[in-house]
Amino acid sequence: MTVFAHPPAILQLLAHQVRWQIVMALARSDRRGQELVQLLQRPQNLISYHLKRLLTNKVVKEQRSAADGRDVYYSLDLNQVRHLYTEGGQAIHPALSEPVAGPDADAAARQLQRPLRVLFLCTHNSARSQMAEAILRRLGGGQVEAHSAGTEPSEIHPLARETMLARGLPMDGQRSKHLSELRSQKFDYIVTVCDLARETCPIFPGDPEQIHWSFPDPAAVEEPHARRRAFERTATELTTRINHLLLLINRQRQVGRPRTSAKDA
Repeated sequence: MTVFAHPPAILQLLAHQVRWQIVMALARSDRRGQELVQLLQRPQNLISYHLKRLLTNKVVKEQRSAADGRDVYYSLDLNQVRHLYTEGGQAIHPALSEPVAGPDADAAARQLQRPLRVLFLCTHNSARSQMAEAILRRLGGGQVEAHSAGTEPSEIHPLARETMLARGLPMDGQRSKHLSELRSQKFDYIVTVCDLARETCPIFPGDPEQIHWSFPDPAAVEEPHARRRAFERTATELTTRINHLLLLINRQRQVGRPRTSAKDA
């Protein structure tokens, strides 16, 4: 009877209300510890304790802010959560670990009621936001208008173009531009992929939902081979995030769930 003694670790971990609330908050946007305290209206020491539990189990990742080194951004490791849930399902019944037919990200995009407009922002609009624009344009299946801009635009980094081209996503027609070019336009979602850009993100018309993904700048890596790997890793992580964003948006529209801005924290 020992098989019934302990439920899967992921189920024990997320059964606690505070940890569940933290995970749900991070499912929409990366957040700093103080933002979680304000959003969840819990004592800071309580949030810190449960964040440590989530970090230990690698459900949550931490990234020191590039804007203020004293701050730390927390993000949900979506791939790890998926892996742990698959293991948990298999512990209940082997059939629960098998993939079930359902809408993928492309199908989710096709089901959107109208084309969405998403703007990715970073500082130089040279790597992270440009790659995100190219990825979303492909995954959006023609139902999402993807744009990018920067607070201090420069030029698209050659490794950003090279990395995207290797994935079949040429960045022809894309260019670095200042966010002022798009300031008067309406967007459904503003996604900052740089801590510095988040701190200076202006208000856009129409009150778009603001989401933050704390990505380190791959161009800042000095060693050439490590820099190339950093670009590849960033592209992979952006693809994961964008896939989940499309599914989240589609589910939100299906159930009519009110959106939550990252700035509500």
